[in-house]
Amino acid sequence: MQEVAPQPQGQVTLTNWRSAPFNHWAFHHVREIVPSADIAHERHRVKHLPLDPSSDMLELRIEPDSGEPLMLESFLRETDTDGMVVLHRGRMILERYGHGMTDETPHILMSVSKSMLGLLAGALVERRALEPQRQVTDLIPELAATAYKGATLRNLLDMRAGIAFNEDYLATTGPIVEYRKATGWNPLAPGDAPSDLHSFYSVLKGADGSHGGNLHYVSPNTDLLGWVIERATGRRYAELMSELLWKRIGAEYSAYITLDRLGAPRAAGGMCATLRDLARVGQFMIENPTPWLEDIERNGDPRAWAAGDLAAYFPGLPLRYRSKWYVLEGESPLLFGYGIHGQFLFVDRRNQVVVAKLSSQGLPMDTARIGLMMRAVSEMRKFLSQA
Repeated sequence: MQEVAPQPQGQVTLTNWRSAPFNHWAFHHVREIVPSADIAHERHRVKHLPLDPSSDMLELRIEPDSGEPLMLESFLRETDTDGMVVLHRGRMILERYGHGMTDETPHILMSVSKSMLGLLAGALVERRALEPQRQVTDLIPELAATAYKGATLRNLLDMRAGIAFNEDYLATTGPIVEYRKATGWNPLAPGDAPSDLHSFYSVLKGADGSHGGNLHYVSPNTDLLGWVIERATGRRYAELMSELLWKRIGAEYSAYITLDRLGAPRAAGGMCATLRDLARVGQFMIENPTPWLEDIERNGDPRAWAAGDLAAYFPGLPLRYRSKWYVLEGESPLLFGYGIHGQFLFVDRRNQVVVAKLSSQGLPMDTARIGLMMRAVSEMRKFLSQA
């Protein structure tokens, strides 16, 4: 798709858009592949990010699993980086782009979209429009005959709902493939009836443990929260995200979110935004402390994390999960959102550090590259703590 009217073997389609090398282009042209809704910014209220480049940061050395340490530019190439921005005390000290992406192009956030929902949910809780302890079926009674019966919004926020669902991104059959068809991310197979996100939940009848148990990562939980938010407020998800987050952070550009065929938002992974605006989210979290953010930093059950199905991708790290955010414990807790194929937003509120990275890695979950990213951020935080 880098040329006009590409040959069939070079065309990005609904079948291949998340696969390398097609994702190098597709991840920052998603609205040309999947239907979407705008998340409007406010053009007279853009948050200024002063430029203050640090050449010393380019000298950082990052330890790989094997071989020689990587300099920062080599790290960016190794991790298929489409863009990375680093903020320190509100100043932009590093900005890099690749694969044709620029500072003006929205890129898919994948599951960092979940963390954006976590912030929106917090704003709605503060306005008493949502109650985390309320049961899902109080708001969506259509799900009374599913495994979500008895689950609370807090269970969904913390990925501790006992739902039988295997989040295998490489699966070619099964519920996750049907889920992706329902969201409009996969094409229908010959003979398939048109599906949609809301009706998909009727098939989730099996339990996998009790609600409030170990962390079990189920993306449909977050899309269900998107439905809950629309039902509780009587407003569209994209409009609420615009009003309660995107305009408030001082976004420079509108974001957007993918929709199913009936207009339901893909809250779990379909939000697309520019890199600088993603970094502005982190800066907003630093400059606007709230009880909700304090709760994210303090809470989340480390035992539920350790026994859950994500701990293996972050070996040896003391992590928790709360309200759609990962929390790395320490004297200065590190909050971060993570999305498949290498999407990250890191926020160290106490040291005023933000790292936003968008990528188009080939594997959805790549343990080696996740570890490399965590070590890179650790080196950046050490360097900036001395600045």
